[in-house]
Amino acid sequence: MNLFYSPIDDSDTIEIDETEAHHIYHVLRMKVGDFVSLTNGKGIIAKARLTSVNKNGVVAKIEERNQEQKRSASLHIAIAPTKNLDRIEWFLEKATEIGIEEITPIICQRSERRDLKAERLTKIIIAASKQSQQSHFPILHAPIKFVDFMNQTSFPLNFAIAHCDDTNDKKEIKDFIQAKDTCILIGPEGDFTNEEVKMAIEKGATPLSLGKNRLRTETAGIIVCSAFSVLTN
Repeated sequence: MNLFYSPIDDSDTIEIDETEAHHIYHVLRMKVGDFVSLTNGKGIIAKARLTSVNKNGVVAKIEERNQEQKRSASLHIAIAPTKNLDRIEWFLEKATEIGIEEITPIICQRSERRDLKAERLTKIIIAASKQSQQSHFPILHAPIKFVDFMNQTSFPLNFAIAHCDDTNDKKEIKDFIQAKDTCILIGPEGDFTNEEVKMAIEKGATPLSLGKNRLRTETAGIIVCSAFSVLTN
């Protein structure tokens, strides 16, 4: 059954969002009496029966609702936006499908992109969440300068920075990931500066290796998501 997004409240009758209503009426050609699954992106899954379906809108009556639990450990990736916008959008889509709780775009000293269209990125996250049948949508934070992020954020114990410098103090990701709340920093195409790495380590970050290959920013993000999903299940 298709999953649709709707800001579900306490009412049993709900008017479906315009975009979702268009898909229900014009694309799927659903009719009165058909059932749909709805989520508010905050854990609620509702089974609803369509009571009105026409070009002016879609109304449904909720007949069953359940609150789904979040996974026991959360993943927060702070990632520098890529110069090519398509790549960061691809990362958001795939990270959402794999499973991630929070994403923060961080603007680093070597960042080549400093602006993002939040509305478009939010639509990508909602679409990927629905496609992968998830009732908890990831939180997308506003872009923030690396220095401000480091000074304003409270980090979990499982906190790391993935960077490209060859140092002996790096921990392999398979040895770092645990079933605990985790935050991992991923830098821009030109990598973090030495000053940024030093600042993160002073804040308690573990230097992290994602393997011997040099990865694109968005690929590094997907490696982290995949490793966390596999190693914590």
